[in-house]
Amino acid sequence: MGMKDKGMSFFVTSMNPGKGADLGGLAGADAHCAALAQAAGSKGKNWKAYLSSSQENARDRIGKGPWMNAKGVVVATSVENLLSDANNLTKDNAIDEKGMVINGRGDTPNRHDMMTASNAKGMLEGGTCNDWTSSGEGSVLVGHHDRVGGGAAPTSWSSAHPSRACGMEALRATGGEGLYYCFAAN
Repeated sequence: MGMKDKGMSFFVTSMNPGKGADLGGLAGADAHCAALAQAAGSKGKNWKAYLSSSQENARDRIGKGPWMNAKGVVVATSVENLLSDANNLTKDNAIDEKGMVINGRGDTPNRHDMMTASNAKGMLEGGTCNDWTSSGEGSVLVGHHDRVGGGAAPTSWSSAHPSRACGMEALRATGGEGLYYCFAAN
């Protein structure tokens, strides 16, 4: 059933580990990326969550690119390309590690909010839910993997709007499931 690794180096998490924005810090977020990728048949990659924290910016965590999804489609050729309007991130290309399309705006339930805590330049902006260790108060910037919706920047895959809070219910309330982007940094 698992995908044949077509050089997958990018995916959207198919599920949240269970505690909303409490991912066990960046190390826990990276480990979740790695576990999902390995379960899907990916081997030998250094998976990094596209998340900013008080210590690191998302753009500096993910390597140099290029990055391909589970179907072999290049979603970005470099960090500069990823952070430009020329990237290839769309609902059909920002897929999970198994190659499945994630529900977007107009689907039930809408799961298009991707946690990033990052602005359009891939730098920390706003809250981090206590550096990805809290599922309570606070909020994080989320992007829209399908590049549509509401918020200050509805077409941004990185920084569409802040979440309502850090827990799963709050993340679901604005159109998410506590999902995030994973990139192979090698």
